[in-house]
Amino acid sequence: MTAKDSLSDYLAGGIYYAILLEAFLIALSPPLATAALLLGVIFWLARLVVDKECRRFRRLPYDVPAALFALLGAVSIFVSPDRGFSFYNYYNLVGVYLLTYLLIGQNVQASQDIRKIVYALGLSCVLVVLYGFYQFAFGIDTSTMKWVDGDAFPELKKRVFSTWENPNILAGYLDVAMCFAFAFFVKMRDQRRRIALGAALVLLAACLAMTYARMAFLVVALIFILYGMFRDGRVLLAVGIVAGALFLLDPALLDRVTSVFTRVDTSSEMRLALWESTLAMIGDHPFFGIGWGAYWMVYPEYDFYLQGADVLIVHAHNMYLNYAAEIGVVGAVSFLWFFFGTMGLAFFSKVHDSEGFRQGLMLGISLAFFSIALNGLTDDVLFNIPSSMLLWLLAALAAVTEFAGNEEDEAIVMDELAARKRQKLRELRQRAKEGGESPKNSGEESEN
Repeated sequence: MTAKDSLSDYLAGGIYYAILLEAFLIALSPPLATAALLLGVIFWLARLVVDKECRRFRRLPYDVPAALFALLGAVSIFVSPDRGFSFYNYYNLVGVYLLTYLLIGQNVQASQDIRKIVYALGLSCVLVVLYGFYQFAFGIDTSTMKWVDGDAFPELKKRVFSTWENPNILAGYLDVAMCFAFAFFVKMRDQRRRIALGAALVLLAACLAMTYARMAFLVVALIFILYGMFRDGRVLLAVGIVAGALFLLDPALLDRVTSVFTRVDTSSEMRLALWESTLAMIGDHPFFGIGWGAYWMVYPEYDFYLQGADVLIVHAHNMYLNYAAEIGVVGAVSFLWFFFGTMGLAFFSKVHDSEGFRQGLMLGISLAFFSIALNGLTDDVLFNIPSSMLLWLLAALAAVTEFAGNEEDEAIVMDELAARKRQKLRELRQRAKEGGESPKNSGEESEN
């Protein structure tokens, strides 16, 4: 091995450990996760300089819509009321998202590497949940933080948010985590792992209940109910038991969840008003939007509800409307093409292994994206930076898992063909010997 090869391998290891560190830190410390990402990018660029073989970029399944989304997001900067702010916000956010996607998509190949990234995500989730339980047991009174209508829910004084910014964002993250735990539970074949995953699901559900996030609770319940209706009816029984136990233990949770259908509070009223304002923005700026990250600057011109109140509105509380408002309808469609394309890629994937890990991973990614899609109807869950980082990381994992599955399937097929060829050659040699004919005369000179 040459010195250049050794250096290339060293840099490859640095890239991989940076990816692991980013995956672990996204939910715990976004600034440190970003630092790990940048370190990985530095290693990657250095490896591209050192090793020409690494300059062969592979085409990921949804590169085109991702690039189109990035391009139209950049174009929207020019129509922003504050181009400097939009440019700063754009390159800091979109840069992080695309680099995460590319770093993983171009450097992760082996199934074992994918597995370790999932383990890193799982370990950080354990810490998030433990801190959530700690907050619920010893945490502060959050009633003054304007996360709930005190008049509509006077008994609700405590909502956990763990390492995330607020309870709703934590709830969206827990929905994603529950989708993965559920997917691995139904696909993994090892009984001990399934028991551990079942226990994890219960703990995740308990932590989700502590957020009192209505839509997130309903979204994950709906996903499991749909799976139970179309795939395995036993899931319906499990959902009923867990939900019933949580409601019996905490009647305030039942009141909070059912309030979606029985009453209108200020949170619901404000969302309806924001959607009306956002639709007006889209109608006035359909092509290039109002500018990346400029919602808070433009909203006062479309304020039909707050009427000048001293409240900063930073997004539309609807993922679909927010993208369409800020980067235009075509930009929003580009993102949704990338988003739902990745979800479909994961859901309809044919990758498999003997343990069920890859099947569980791809099902988990598809269900996680579905949860984000549903939560996005009433909140812009991707406005949160670590939530978006996680989304792009999962999209890259879906792509590389599909690649790894196809490559390993091709290797298996080639091995089977080679084995059949060797068997046929042995049979021909045996027949040649029995007939007194040499292998050479039979036209078969070697086993290669």
